[in-house]
Amino acid sequence: MREFKRTDRVADQLQQELAVLIQREIKDPRLGMITVSSAKVSRDLGYADIYVTLLGENDPARIKENLSVLKRASGFLRSQIARRIKLRHVPELRFHYDESVVRGHHLSALIDEAVASDHRDDAGEPGDETTGASPKGDEESR
Repeated sequence: MREFKRTDRVADQLQQELAVLIQREIKDPRLGMITVSSAKVSRDLGYADIYVTLLGENDPARIKENLSVLKRASGFLRSQIARRIKLRHVPELRFHYDESVVRGHHLSALIDEAVASDHRDDAGEPGDETTGASPKGDEESR
């Protein structure tokens, strides 16, 4: 069994605590439905990169506004984390928009579109153009 590094444990704890704190404690009306997708803590625990996604938001202006709200609230969030997690030094929080979810949805849509296109092509043509064979095999042609 693999031992987890301390930075991994701290990152997991930060992710969980921040998810709750952002949802319950930050009352800024400009803040949308934010999900903390991951956290990465530096080796010296000096800073933590927090990756967030916005539910249903792809507008760059809204994303920038939400990151700005989180950046302004980072001092408050750090103080709350200090109360909840026993650390000598709470890392500086740096918020980033996690584009991997949006990119994943886009790639999934492209794959679905390609599969649907293949099905349409297969349904419209009874035989295989490259070999001239029927889709059922050679038994029927005998």
